[in-house]
Amino acid sequence: MDGIEHPHGSAKPLARGWGATAGAFLLVASYCLTGDARAVGGAPIQAEVEAQVDAGDFRGAEERIDAALAAADIDADTTRALQFERERMRRIRLDFPLTEAEARQKLRERIPDLRDDEFAGWKRSNQLEHLVIDGQPYYFNRSVSNLFRISPEAATRLSKPIVRNDGPMESANAYHAEAVRDAQESGKSSVAPRRVRVTQSIVVNADAVPAGETVRAWIPYPRALPGQQENIRFADSVPARHQIAPESTLQRTVYLEKPAQAGKPTEFSITYDLTVFGQVNRIDPAKVTALGRRPDLAPYLGERAPHIVFSDDIRRFSREVVGDETNPYRIAQKLYAAVDRIPWAGAREYSTLTNISDYALHAGHADCGQQTLLLMTLLRLNGIPTRWQSGMVYSDGKYDNLHDWGWFYLAPYGWVPMDVTTGQFKDAKDPSIEWFYLGGLDAYRIAFNDDYGTDLVPAKRHFRSETVDSQRGEVEWAGGNLYFDQWDYGFEAQVLQ
Repeated sequence: MDGIEHPHGSAKPLARGWGATAGAFLLVASYCLTGDARAVGGAPIQAEVEAQVDAGDFRGAEERIDAALAAADIDADTTRALQFERERMRRIRLDFPLTEAEARQKLRERIPDLRDDEFAGWKRSNQLEHLVIDGQPYYFNRSVSNLFRISPEAATRLSKPIVRNDGPMESANAYHAEAVRDAQESGKSSVAPRRVRVTQSIVVNADAVPAGETVRAWIPYPRALPGQQENIRFADSVPARHQIAPESTLQRTVYLEKPAQAGKPTEFSITYDLTVFGQVNRIDPAKVTALGRRPDLAPYLGERAPHIVFSDDIRRFSREVVGDETNPYRIAQKLYAAVDRIPWAGAREYSTLTNISDYALHAGHADCGQQTLLLMTLLRLNGIPTRWQSGMVYSDGKYDNLHDWGWFYLAPYGWVPMDVTTGQFKDAKDPSIEWFYLGGLDAYRIAFNDDYGTDLVPAKRHFRSETVDSQRGEVEWAGGNLYFDQWDYGFEAQVLQ
């Protein structure tokens, strides 16, 4: 979550200079991390270890985990949670592999005459994202490339300009005009469809699993969503035997098994066709009404820890952005614009983050899932129901990427989509194009997930590699989970009409 997406001291930072427009975000210290796999508000030992990991005290956390696991009275849930904290530290190490000397050298490759005071300033603001682990700073593996997205000052110092691989839907184009025109002429909200053939794959590294052991793989697969994605036809899989999760599965997958062979990668793939519709909802703010009493929408209005929490900072940010506005759509516009102003940057793995919406608020940058969860949190705080959606975006050419977005509820219109990362087209002369992604979507995306943090079918036995959603897939064997450093995914889409 590359254009749109991610693969996602130790004091908690505070945002500065929110102001009336919420335009300035500054991280003042290294940020804390955690994963989704622990019960929120669990046993004191879990919270204690989690806090140590967040603070970068990995040695202390390891000692505390060892002592706790040696205790005779430890229960299975606490054992699993502590084991995940150990795994979380390993994942953080993978995301933050660079010493300060290595980060400085990588930066000098882009800025040959780099000054010490520049490096120190970018480190101090954490625009060069890093964590202090056991007293030593370690830098995020994308900290240098992210710096030139986050800092205009740094971008002016580049010896060579960066060529960005942004997606074709990230600027207003002929498709958006086609979708709006189709909606105007037909009176429908599901418009401008595309028929697409997709092949997705997982390739597990040779010898990642002992020969003869069964490798279990879950490849993401779309649900039929009337008016959004329809006429799904499964065509093929390798191996041929497969299990498609029920239509009701909110993170739907195709499950496959295959024995590992010595010295050879283990390969899985699926192929299918579907029709994807664009979405255009012509919203008149004057017609938007208060929600009223809607018990059916209650699950989409409240907090949902760990990633949707109405913290004091979230409340303060909301007040400064929303002001005295009371119209739900106008509130949504204000919050959408404020979150859209957070610079996009490549993300660390989501399984390492304690509270993703809080991270997006404070970090000075965010990717699509982080921005979406922040906007979902802010909208819910203001009485506007929200829900999650994510999957893959594709194109008429070779561009594709992981991507996350959401939906929000407006009376009397019902559920309408929002994509805050693609954001507002400020240069568009037509207001329906300017705010296209606040109430609309293009047809160049496939949704795999209609919720975050839910179970796969069949269930995994070991930890998930991605605890929030399912876009790349999941892999495991009897000996444990296979993390992203042990396999790769593939996605190919061909537009048929």
